[in-house]
Amino acid sequence: MTLNRTELIAKIAEVSGLTKTDADKAIAGLQSVLIDSLSAGEAVKITGLMSVQRTERAARKGRNPRTKEEILIPAGFGVKITPGSTLKKAVSK
Repeated sequence: MTLNRTELIAKIAEVSGLTKTDADKAIAGLQSVLIDSLSAGEAVKITGLMSVQRTERAARKGRNPRTKEEILIPAGFGVKITPGSTLKKAVSK
């Protein structure tokens, strides 16, 4: 089962005692902080839950699947999410 945003907001509201509107604002705030921090190259760490950091990807050669022509894929950035200890324990049960 996959939990979508609406279901996540409802569960957070239920567990925390917040209204759905406040839970939605909290999720939007977390999203905004993650985007702003990662864009600036800063890591975000939520102790026990996860750490999120921006990673660099080097330029590399690839191949166009249609034409088999070799192409250069430019360097860029990716996102690395590492689970925290509490999350690891919850998943391993």
